Amino acid sequence: MSTARRSLRDLKPSTVLATLAFVGVTAVVLLPIAIIVLTAFKPAAEVNAYPPSLLPDDWTLANLQTVTSELPFARLVGNSFVFAGGVTLFALVFDSLAAYALARLDFTGRKVLLVAIIATLMIPFQATLIPLYQLVADLGWVNTYTGLIAPRAADAFGIFFLRQFFLALPRDIDQAARIDGAGEFRIFRSVVLPNAVPALLTLGLFTFVNNWNDLLWPLVFTTDAEMGTITSGLTQLTGPSGIVPHGVMMAGSLIAILPLVIAFLFIQRRFIENIATTGLK
Repeated sequence: MSTARRSLRDLKPSTVLATLAFVGVTAVVLLPIAIIVLTAFKPAAEVNAYPPSLLPDDWTLANLQTVTSELPFARLVGNSFVFAGGVTLFALVFDSLAAYALARLDFTGRKVLLVAIIATLMIPFQATLIPLYQLVADLGWVNTYTGLIAPRAADAFGIFFLRQFFLALPRDIDQAARIDGAGEFRIFRSVVLPNAVPALLTLGLFTFVNNWNDLLWPLVFTTDAEMGTITSGLTQLTGPSGIVPHGVMMAGSLIAILPLVIAFLFIQRRFIENIATTGLK
């Protein structure tokens, strides 16, 4: 007991304030998620009751059952995995190749090309939506996985992000590989990429999450309910006269975020380990 009291007396005010600030910020961040989870298990009467309550008085699974019965749930989740996973896979491949060329190779027009790529980040996504849809429609890719994935197979932010990471890697490793007779693609595949795992994991995680949560893209590029994603499918959950059943929507949102939470739990240890060992390979 005396040791515990001594430890409390040794705490600095700055440490206490930092801990309280951390707890407060964490509570603010987690509060919306807690509301989603708890509302998903409330009956409709409690969801619409005033004043509202945080904890449900009568826990129910009716909202979850409504989501799975009114929507082609398994198909929508599968479409989300194909869409988000496919975009992530292709983006990592094409973004890393382009970033390597811009960071490690000397060729005419490299700076002009880099400026052009960065300039595309300033163009609002909505400004290119109609031309992209027209192009996809002309190619006959509407309501197909190709139409969902191909326009997002490369990303300007991903190219710029990986280029900056590649620039931070010492060029000595490239020169050593060239002395051993390795070509550019061998250097890229066997030397640069293994040292860029933290950056690839970071970009892959952001790309997957952004596309999994995207509503506008699959809503515009798919007109068939069977080809939608889980986020676009939730827009179909409207009651009579267009009334939104908030409990059902929260249940659908809970189901939609569960794969992201599970994926992060699996990848977080690998993610932290690679950041800690960056440059040691």
